Amino acid sequence: MMNQEARAGLLTDPISLQLGTENLCRCLVRLLSKDPEWLSAKVKFFLPNMDLGSGDQSPDPTQRVIQQLSKLHTQGQSTWQEFIHCVCMELDIPLDLEVPLLSIWGHGDGFPRQLDIGEESQPDPQLHPGLKQPHQSCGSSPRPKQFKKQEQELAKRYLQLLRTSARQRYADRTPRPGQPLAFPQVYIPPILQWSRASAPFDAQEGAVTGDPKAEDGTDVNIRNLFNTKANRGPRVTVLLGKAGMGKTTLAHWLCQKWADGQLDRFQALFLFEFRQLNVITGFLTLPQLLFDLYLRPEAGPEAVFEYLQENANGTLLIFDGLDEVFHPCPSKETAGPEDPASALTLFSRLCRGTLLPGCWVMATSRPGKLPACLPTEVATVHMWGFDGPRVEEYVSRFFSDQPSQEAALAELRADRRLWSMCALPALCQVACLCLYHLLPGSSPGQSAALLATMTQNYVQMVLTLSPPGFLPAESLLGLGEVALRGLETGKVIFFAGDIPPPVMAFGAALGLMTSCVCMGPGHQETGYAFTHLSLQEFFAALHLMASPQVDKDTLSQHVTLTSRWVQRSKARLGLIDHLPTFLAGLASCACRPFLSLLAQQDEAWVGTKQAAVVQALRKLATRRLTGPKVVELCHCVGETQVPELAGFTAQSLPHQMPFHNFLLTYTDLAALTNILGHRDAPIHLDFEGCPLEPRCPEALAGCGQVENLSFKSRKCGDAFAEALSRCLPTMGSLKKLGLAGSKITAQGVSHLVQALPLCPQLEEISFRDNQLKDWEVLSIVEVLPCLPRLRKLDLSLSNVSVSTLLSLTNVAVTCPTVRMLQVRKADLIFLLSPPTETATELQGDLDLRGNANQRKEAQRRSLALRLQKCQLGVHDVEVLIAQLREGPHLDEVDLSGNQLEDEGCQLMAEAAPQLHIARKLDLSSNGLSLAGACRVLSAVSTYRTLAELHVSLLHKTVVLKFAPEPEEQEVIQKRAAFPGSLTFQMPSELLPCAPRIRLTHCALQAQHLEHLCKALGGSCCLRHLDLSGNALGDKGVALLAQLLPGLGALQSLNLSENDLSLDAVFSLTQCFSTLPWLVHLDFSSESQRVILRGDGRDRDLSAAGSLPEFQAGAQFLGFGQRRSSRSFCLRECQLEPLSLSRLCETLEKCPGPLEVKLSCKVLSDQSLETLLHHLPRLPELSLLQLTQMELSPRSPLLLADIFSLCPRVQKVDLRSLHHATLHFRSSEEQEGGCCGFTGCGLNQEHVEPLCWLLSKCEDLSQLDLSANLLGDAGLRCLLECLPQVPISGSLDLSHNGVSQESVLYLVETLPSCPRIREASVNLGSKQSFWVHFSRQEEARKTLRLSECSFGPQHVPRLATGLSQALRLTELTLTQCFLGLEQLTILLGLLKWPAGLLTLRVEEPWVGKAGVLTLLEVCAQASGNVTEISISETQQQLCIQLEFPHQENPEATTLRLAHRDLGAHHSLLARQLMETCARLRQLSLSQVNLCEASALLLQSLLLSLSELKNFRLTSSCVSSSALAHLTSGLSHCHHLEELDLSNNQLGEEGTKVLTGALEGKCWLKRLDLSHLPLGGSTLAALTRGLSHMTLLQSLRLSHNQIGDTGAQNLAAVLPGLPELRKIDLSANGIGPAGGARLAECLPLCRHLEELMLGYNALGDPTALGLARGLPRHLRVLHLTSSHLGPEGALSLGQALDGCPHIEEISLAENNLAGGVPHFHLGLPLLRQIDLVSCEIDNQTAKPLTASFVLCPALEEIMLSWNLLGDEAAAELARVLPQMGRLKRMDLEKNRITAYGAWLLAEGLAQGSGIQVIRLWNNPIHPEMVERLQSQEPRLDFAFFDNQPQVPHGT
Repeated sequence: MMNQEARAGLLTDPISLQLGTENLCRCLVRLLSKDPEWLSAKVKFFLPNMDLGSGDQSPDPTQRVIQQLSKLHTQGQSTWQEFIHCVCMELDIPLDLEVPLLSIWGHGDGFPRQLDIGEESQPDPQLHPGLKQPHQSCGSSPRPKQFKKQEQELAKRYLQLLRTSARQRYADRTPRPGQPLAFPQVYIPPILQWSRASAPFDAQEGAVTGDPKAEDGTDVNIRNLFNTKANRGPRVTVLLGKAGMGKTTLAHWLCQKWADGQLDRFQALFLFEFRQLNVITGFLTLPQLLFDLYLRPEAGPEAVFEYLQENANGTLLIFDGLDEVFHPCPSKETAGPEDPASALTLFSRLCRGTLLPGCWVMATSRPGKLPACLPTEVATVHMWGFDGPRVEEYVSRFFSDQPSQEAALAELRADRRLWSMCALPALCQVACLCLYHLLPGSSPGQSAALLATMTQNYVQMVLTLSPPGFLPAESLLGLGEVALRGLETGKVIFFAGDIPPPVMAFGAALGLMTSCVCMGPGHQETGYAFTHLSLQEFFAALHLMASPQVDKDTLSQHVTLTSRWVQRSKARLGLIDHLPTFLAGLASCACRPFLSLLAQQDEAWVGTKQAAVVQALRKLATRRLTGPKVVELCHCVGETQVPELAGFTAQSLPHQMPFHNFLLTYTDLAALTNILGHRDAPIHLDFEGCPLEPRCPEALAGCGQVENLSFKSRKCGDAFAEALSRCLPTMGSLKKLGLAGSKITAQGVSHLVQALPLCPQLEEISFRDNQLKDWEVLSIVEVLPCLPRLRKLDLSLSNVSVSTLLSLTNVAVTCPTVRMLQVRKADLIFLLSPPTETATELQGDLDLRGNANQRKEAQRRSLALRLQKCQLGVHDVEVLIAQLREGPHLDEVDLSGNQLEDEGCQLMAEAAPQLHIARKLDLSSNGLSLAGACRVLSAVSTYRTLAELHVSLLHKTVVLKFAPEPEEQEVIQKRAAFPGSLTFQMPSELLPCAPRIRLTHCALQAQHLEHLCKALGGSCCLRHLDLSGNALGDKGVALLAQLLPGLGALQSLNLSENDLSLDAVFSLTQCFSTLPWLVHLDFSSESQRVILRGDGRDRDLSAAGSLPEFQAGAQFLGFGQRRSSRSFCLRECQLEPLSLSRLCETLEKCPGPLEVKLSCKVLSDQSLETLLHHLPRLPELSLLQLTQMELSPRSPLLLADIFSLCPRVQKVDLRSLHHATLHFRSSEEQEGGCCGFTGCGLNQEHVEPLCWLLSKCEDLSQLDLSANLLGDAGLRCLLECLPQVPISGSLDLSHNGVSQESVLYLVETLPSCPRIREASVNLGSKQSFWVHFSRQEEARKTLRLSECSFGPQHVPRLATGLSQALRLTELTLTQCFLGLEQLTILLGLLKWPAGLLTLRVEEPWVGKAGVLTLLEVCAQASGNVTEISISETQQQLCIQLEFPHQENPEATTLRLAHRDLGAHHSLLARQLMETCARLRQLSLSQVNLCEASALLLQSLLLSLSELKNFRLTSSCVSSSALAHLTSGLSHCHHLEELDLSNNQLGEEGTKVLTGALEGKCWLKRLDLSHLPLGGSTLAALTRGLSHMTLLQSLRLSHNQIGDTGAQNLAAVLPGLPELRKIDLSANGIGPAGGARLAECLPLCRHLEELMLGYNALGDPTALGLARGLPRHLRVLHLTSSHLGPEGALSLGQALDGCPHIEEISLAENNLAGGVPHFHLGLPLLRQIDLVSCEIDNQTAKPLTASFVLCPALEEIMLSWNLLGDEAAAELARVLPQMGRLKRMDLEKNRITAYGAWLLAEGLAQGSGIQVIRLWNNPIHPEMVERLQSQEPRLDFAFFDNQPQVPHGT
């Protein structure tokens, strides 16, 4: 060793420096000669592609070192510097040698031009692919034959050179025990699985597992990778595996095996890595790719390439890292195949066969979308890593000694998480390396605890490789910075300028980086890469977590989740794969000390960064993530080892978690299972289309959170099934299991069958679409008894034979839990019911209080069997019948689509009674013939439970439906009787057995009928027969009409589509007299619809979805069968006179009431006359309808004459000459006739003959001539003829185009028509014209004219006509454009000799004119004004005139008494005093009373000595006007009625106005409602009331008088002996005031109406009222009075038997359980209001019974209660008994469609009710329509749709 002075001189003196360099070289050679293995390994590292063959090596070790150093030196300065750094760091060298090495050769200025250590060594260009020279063209020019042998020899030498080079390259790959990352110690073949159809010929199982226990470590089955079915073209295999699966290792291992001669089918093998090919920017030819970039031939490259082309099937090219391609492959290529191109393009040409056709190509890639350059027929193989045996084998080979092997395996087996991580080969290698250094000196389990996560494995690896006790933080962070920069820029290979030499030396020393030679055009360069991409990501994560330059926000941006779907538009995968996972792992608390040491910061600083990562993951967990992101999130969360985050993530997962179309490994499911372990709620996992590692189900073992588990993938085979069978028994919460669309065979099924009995909790199993064979299906079905909770087993899309199918039916019959077996085309499904649950459910449906037999019946099993299109024959049916006879009761048997033919169908039909089929037997599409159909009919005709037989040979339909057994029917009828707890029942559930035989489209002819009827004759209860769609013809129908009596009482017969004519109709019409059951006959000629019906309620047999029948419920309610008219309907027929005559002659024999409905296109006058002349000979005819036909204009006259031809005609209605209806009266009906000719085009010429014909009618109650063409002339003619027409009701002339002329003529006609009592005309939009008559002369007439648009010229004529109508008592002019001036003229011209006339004018100007102007109009009347009523809001002025005008002597003296008025007002006052001298009533409503008007009223009131009634309501009165009005009223001492309600007065104004009450001792009616009656005002009122001894009505509602006011009134009321009505509603009266009122009201002995609603009276008031109700009480209103059940019951008892009560209202009180009911009844009660009283079904029963005791009841209001179907049933029961009931309100209750139907039944029993309101009840809209179509009086609308009755009716 040199001293320090010598070293200093050596470093400073140039001569010494030169000499020192030479000495340094010799020292270096001597040092490295001691460790030749280390030097060889480093040369291999820095020169990976250089061949270090033994041929050029000297036997002298020193010379070999010199040669190796020379090769390193020739690579350039950067390589030499990095080598020197490695020497100093890895070898134990003296300090005096280390310093000059680093100072001279460790820097750029000390690099010598050559090493002066002896001879120079140049690399051999023939054997060293690292020194590449530009290769000349290798074109294949023709050669003479004499050179052929020489070329073959050259090729042979090159192939031997290839193999020798590869052998040498892999000869020395066994590193020392400190460097396992650079070169694997051992190799264990991973699991390989084919993914495409191009699987190897000899591969029976999808996974190529090999034999990991082979002695030499080889896997002989690896040959299958190159055993595809492609005989021609390219043979391309793509090996897919996630990062760390060992794809690159496998590629090198294949090269090594080939070099060792094991892949003997290949003569040449080339291995390329895309990460190196990415560096090449120029274009290459294939020879340049093979020879320049791999290994150059010694000579004759053209000959070698030509040989490779000729023997391409012996050439294998391996391309590693297809997913790392930088540049995309062009979609379309325009250049020729031999032209230079990029490396990826050359790869594409090789794959597509345009280059080197017939060669074998293999590529490796991570999963993802493959580049478009790959052909569609490429074979893909999935690499799944290690299973358990492979992990054990790897560990055993990694550790050389037995104790270490056992210790390592014990650590792995004890830690399930570490064991699952070892499924990844790369991670298994890291774990073994860590265990190698950790196991010595550690206790069991301690080493594995340090390797809890993948990240911790990598951290422990770094600590293991670092010097003991020292962490090279700077170098590690340097590597991390390089790694992160590479990931961000997409770089995995680094050159000298990308990485500092010390960092490079550090990475090489620890085996973290490898080297490679990268070539470009004319140059080469050594590059460096991390040994694995995951290692680069780990160091990038270290940099992000430990570098101070990275803040929290930047760190959080790298915590992302990436979707890695199998199919995506983005072909190239990114480099970042595990970076977020490593970041999450470094966020674990276990990594905090390491990061603190690495970052040289305290743990708090590290904790902040770790918290940022955890928070970022927490945010991601809240999002709605796809399947790939969920898996990646589970990996990340598991790495953090934060239980709170794991729990939050687990709870955030959705209940249904789908995983579709992306690759999943064992480690993925292990990560998911780890997170699910923190979840409380169950979860459903659905895997569809995912490439799955065969053993991945084992990762779910013990996962108790999975409730549903479903796999659907063709990539799942027997190995997958075996793994699944191992984990199923450990999943205790699993209820649903699905394995669909897989490739399992008998081997996989055998494993599953063994596991399923260990899963008794399973409820549903699906093995759908697995192409299972007979044995597999039977073996699965055999486990059914072992699965007590199973509800469904799906084995669809299996291949089973008929014999196996019969075995399955036997299982269904014998297994007690099977309730349905469905086999149809691809379906094969078992539905099961667990026995305990089934019994419970059935017993819940029935009455739990039933007897033991009912419970036994509930527990009886019912089986449905559907075997459709199963190719069953007659023999199979015999076997099936034998099985079913021994089995349970059958719910349904469906054998449609088989090959039973006649014999098989007959066998099934005969066996049906013994099989106890409850619902249906389907034998459709079985080749049944007509003869067979008859045999089936004979077999089933005596069935007691047959509900329907439908046979249609045309549609191949044969269906038998059955009704319940009698004892079951009894239970169902009880359900119908008590529907409150049931839902809406369908017809098949409620109807008793009424068999329906349907033989449709069976080609039946007349000759078949006798045999058919003979077969049907055995049926004693046939109800419905359908023979539609056959070929009976008229002859067959005539024969059938003779045979029908032998078939019993049918309910319907359908003969549609049988080619029938009218002759058949005549034959069928005769059946009315021979068949008592026949009620309706419907025949349509064009549509060939022929229906015969009985008196059943099901109307149209051909209409789908008719309203259900509830006969059982109806019979229970006591509804009997109603007597219905017989109906004959003939449609779309040509009705000639002869046919009509024959028809009528036939109908003459029809008994009972008859309705005839005829329809045809045209009915001639002759045919109509023929029909009308036959009507008198039809004594039972009640209705004749002629619809949808065209009648002539003369038809109204023919129909008008019917009243004289047939006196029984009650009503004739003809509309638009297309629809005519004639109603006939029975013998006991004597009402007048009605005649209507609407829209018939009648004009003036028709009026006289029509009136002449109508004059023959004895009594015409109504005549409707609306919508005709009469006009003014026709109407005038009609009015002239009216006296000769005996009309006693109404005449409708609306819409006849009349004008004011007709109105005036009507007024002029009134004197000549004494029987007219009312006329109403509207010439506006309504165009109505009504005249009402009475039977005798009418003394009082009413005339209403609306929108008549009278002009000034019409007023004098109108006045003249009115003056002549002496019996006119009321005239209303509404919006007739009668202005102020015209009204004044009319009042002045209108003069009568004597009498009273009320004139009501409604015009817009009335509301604007004011009181003063209107009074001025009244002053112009020619008669005495006795009544004036003004309403500005209603725009109405009403005046009553008395003729002749008489003077009032008392008013004469007051005409000039008021000089304070102006001249005009003085004159107006005098006129009013004269005209209104006899005024008895003055009413002002909704007016604005000004001071001038009030002053005029004051003067007028002073002169009105006869004024009895004064009303001022809802008006606005000023204070001054109020004073004048009060002054005038104070002089009206004879007032009998005073109404001051609803005026806008303050308390002071009210007090002033009540002053007018003084001295009103004659007052009988007083209304002060809605006034602010304060204390002083109320006191004044009370004083005034004490003098009103004649008062009969007192209304004080809405005044808030409170308890004090009520008590004051109670003191006064006994002093009002004539009081009959009192209204104190909404006055804030409480229990105290109510009790005082209850005490005094019995003293009002004449009280009839008591209204105390909307006061908080409570039960005490009700009890007080009940003790002393007035004897004459008619109306009692206690709405919203806070009454309870006690008070209501006491009132009910008090009211019971009250002879005068007419109206009761207890609405809006809580009467639950206390609704009043009566035993004695209320004979005059008309209305009862119980809205919103919480009345339920139980309470409604006694209440409904009370209604029957109220015979005068007209309206019942029960809306907004809790009434259900039981209450509806009770109401429906009493409806027929309530003859005067008009309206019932049941809105907002709980009545269903069933209850509504019962109400409709009750209405149909003859009730006169007009409407039942059912809005907002739980009834479906479709049912609403059907119910309302059956019974229009059921009203479901929001608004009341009750029709309005026109005036005069």
